Amino acid sequence: MMFKFSPITAAGAAALAVLALSVPASAQQRDPAYAAARASGQVGEKTDGYLGFPGTPSADVRRMADDINIKRRALYAQKAAEQHATVEDYAFTSGCRLIAQTVPGEKYQGPDGSWQIRTAAAPLRDSRCP
Repeated sequence: MMFKFSPITAAGAAALAVLALSVPASAQQRDPAYAAARASGQVGEKTDGYLGFPGTPSADVRRMADDINIKRRALYAQKAAEQHATVEDYAFTSGCRLIAQTVPGEKYQGPDGSWQIRTAAAPLRDSRCP
């Protein structure tokens, strides 16, 4: 899916993505189930700003990730409205940031949609990422 960003929308979304994601990310990190699923590669960051499943998740992991994704969607909708951006544009920019924040061993979605394992090198990110 191709997104068209205006410079103002992309810059505003990028600036708020950093602020907006600091609270949910810290809250998610406190959840031992989320931390374990992320560390074991059962969930990974997708380019669209949501958690995805590199394999077939258990029902518990799916419920946990679905809950986080619902909360992310609500946050993205709120912040996108404040920035006069689309939810999809805001989520994409957030996905860029979340992928950049992965640590070695965690899984993330590469620009081509394939699942990657983060190494010590910078993750592969979409060329449209800020």
